[in-house]
Amino acid sequence: MAGYHRRTFLKGTGVALSGLAVGAGGASATSADERFLINLRKVDRGDVPEDVEVIHDLSAADVLVARGDQSRVGSATATAPDVKIDRSDDEAGAVVDAAGPTAAGDSASHNHDGPASNTEYQWDKREQDLSGELTDKPGGGNFVHDTATGEGTRVAVVDSGVYDDHPDLAGVVNADLSKNITGDGFDFRPNGAGSHGTHVAGTIAATNDNDGPGGGVLGTAPDTEIVAVRMFSGLQGYAGDGLAGWQYAAQVGCDAINYSVGYTVADTVEYPSLIALEQIISQVAAYVRSQGTVIVNSAGNASLDMDAENTLSLPTEADGVFGVSATGPIGYGWGGKHSDNEAKWLTGNRLDEPTTDPAPYTNYGSAVDVSAGGGNYDVDAISAGNADAYNDLVYSTVNETTPDGEVVAGYGWKAGTSMAAPQVTGAVALVRSLRPDASVEAVESLVRETASLPDEGETYHGAGHLDLEALVEAASDGGNGEKKGKKKKRK
Repeated sequence: MAGYHRRTFLKGTGVALSGLAVGAGGASATSADERFLINLRKVDRGDVPEDVEVIHDLSAADVLVARGDQSRVGSATATAPDVKIDRSDDEAGAVVDAAGPTAAGDSASHNHDGPASNTEYQWDKREQDLSGELTDKPGGGNFVHDTATGEGTRVAVVDSGVYDDHPDLAGVVNADLSKNITGDGFDFRPNGAGSHGTHVAGTIAATNDNDGPGGGVLGTAPDTEIVAVRMFSGLQGYAGDGLAGWQYAAQVGCDAINYSVGYTVADTVEYPSLIALEQIISQVAAYVRSQGTVIVNSAGNASLDMDAENTLSLPTEADGVFGVSATGPIGYGWGGKHSDNEAKWLTGNRLDEPTTDPAPYTNYGSAVDVSAGGGNYDVDAISAGNADAYNDLVYSTVNETTPDGEVVAGYGWKAGTSMAAPQVTGAVALVRSLRPDASVEAVESLVRETASLPDEGETYHGAGHLDLEALVEAASDGGNGEKKGKKKKRK
């Protein structure tokens, strides 16, 4: 294994507005077709010109998503640009990924007991003692799923769409409630934006129902219901569509929203209008929370200190958003004497870095509420072609397109704070299944209070690293969980 300090690899990569654009985002955009957001607390709706098109009416939060001439609507603080997000950028999607087997195929062969089952790649679930379904799981005793599985809860995945024909997601996605928010004319399933949303959904709620040779994968809350809200058309989406997805999720009674989407600005002096956007996000978040819905968000992949002057990571730093940083191991199932023995990948293979090690790409700072498994990677090992090094990423459900255009179910590895957030979203479903009437504040406090704090401290982990065993124990004991969390940094 490489012996260097991997966190230096992405140092300084947080370029301002990397992977996103303000307004329409194209050189041909004119003032008549710009997308922007209107804060109805700063301008009367009757003063919005009739030729300004309302794309999404979020008036429950005193917000409109609009298209037209932004300069004609109120003062400079009454509006904010609608940020255009490119899913192909590392900040918006996975930092690194790799394809695994199809759902109908075998997993890679190992010497210990033949083909490794798909669940054996799930270090994130095995470390959390999730379930006895995890074959060859180290240790024994009680499991999280002995207490809670997410039954009776509903979670929204506001993302690139979810492929609900995957055998581990069959019956999980509520197709009637799922929605395409982009207006591109298709349904909620992926439409050119890859498998990001499907991967997230599997981390939350995969059922391990695949009866193929390699088996399936298991999510944190396999009995929760997924509402897929697609906000990306192709690789591009808008912040305003994401906020519309938040409102919709709250209105259909979701216990939590997984929003593995974000954008980091390294110089707010250059982009002062994004401070107005932060306020608008906070307003929408306040409405969503008033409906009982927790908003779980990935903290961002720019390896930036969010407390640094003039930096802003949205929506993580907006009030009412639960921010999650990413951790992961180095050496899971490779590079050691037990690499051919899946039963010892956590206990006998002497990880070079533990599963709680902050990933080199993760944003950090006081806007982080907790950390969770998002995947790690050894750059040298991956560059050298060591396929086993991908085991340190998060393994979950994906959808793939064959050369002849057929969409098929499969499995794959991804790393990013996008992969850490759904670990917490699934945890929220577990809490709500045990305590359906718990307030948003109580749920968030329980997650924070039961988290365990690794050596790196609050800077990278917030209140600590997600601890599912302690969480479900506390939730089933009925503690009040009302302690307030840290306030977000104000700009």
